[in-house]
Amino acid sequence: MKPDMRWVFLGFSGRLSRLPYLLGLLFLLTIGFLIYNQLGPSTENSLRQGSWTLVLFGYSAVSVWSSFALAVKRLHDIGIPGPVSLTLLLPVVSLLVFVGLCLWPGAAGANSYGDETNRPKS
Repeated sequence: MKPDMRWVFLGFSGRLSRLPYLLGLLFLLTIGFLIYNQLGPSTENSLRQGSWTLVLFGYSAVSVWSSFALAVKRLHDIGIPGPVSLTLLLPVVSLLVFVGLCLWPGAAGANSYGDETNRPKS
């Protein structure tokens, strides 16, 4: 099965290496900043500001899901179970986990979460 963007941002199975993990998070952050930037020039109580606020709330929900999906697949690449990604909810620990996920190399070869990196589990 060929991976696609839905698997990268929405799926929880398989493995993801360091670079796609970091690029995925940077993509989510960039889109969030672009949406947030649309709130600035709006006048208070305008239809435009209300619309962009709704878009921002919707995107925030998708972004949280995607961030956990990326983290779970990254943890799988290291050989750690996905529920450890819940540590991203802890304020100080989340920064350490993020840095660890960006720097820790993945397991060489197949592991119990997939045969190869950057692919869903077959």
